[in-house]
Amino acid sequence: MGVTSLVALSTGEKIANPKGFRAKHRKLKKAQKALSRKQKGSNNRHKARLKVAKVHQEITDARKDSLHKLTTRLVRENQTIAVENLAVKNMVKNRKLALSISDASWGELVKQLEYKCDWYGRTLVKIDRWFPSSKRCGNCGHIVEKLSLNIREWDCPNCGMHHDRDINAAQNILAAGLAVKVCGANVRPERHKSDGSCEHSSNGKKQKDLRSDSWNHRGFSPVRMSMVQTDTTLK
Repeated sequence: MGVTSLVALSTGEKIANPKGFRAKHRKLKKAQKALSRKQKGSNNRHKARLKVAKVHQEITDARKDSLHKLTTRLVRENQTIAVENLAVKNMVKNRKLALSISDASWGELVKQLEYKCDWYGRTLVKIDRWFPSSKRCGNCGHIVEKLSLNIREWDCPNCGMHHDRDINAAQNILAAGLAVKVCGANVRPERHKSDGSCEHSSNGKKQKDLRSDSWNHRGFSPVRMSMVQTDTTLK
């Protein structure tokens, strides 16, 4: 999931962000301005307050409607869905991106995927937030040290493969999700590892948090989603 594209799929498809709040921002601003001019305790203020509440409800309903249509489609079309598990509550502390992240409603999207996967008998896999999905080359497994958010396309310095940032990350999450599903692999690389390989842990549990020194822990990248049409056995 992201801000510009709400969802980037491992198939190469990108689903646009409807931006429900942005669409109603002018109408909401006008209603709130009218409310601020009304005398407190008056009937006119009560009517203006209802108008503001109505606009907020329109934004909520439009957002939930688009998310329900999207999640229902994803769950019906795929047997396994892998998503990157990010700390959305921490992300909204960024003042520049807080409004866009809240409008995208990533948490609600994942929540709908969870219970709909239970309804339809599908598998939902959440990948560790520190897995370098964006920095890892999907062709050779090389991990670049730095990859700022403004870089949407990049070339691997090891094999020269050209990558779309979101699509490459989605494909990496797909591979990691299948590894977790099949053999309970731990997809968090150890400190001395830099080849992008998946590490196994006993009984499928995550190992101690050993994060690479080269990662930028305070930054973050949009969430990507990966799907497979049918169950796949890793060779």
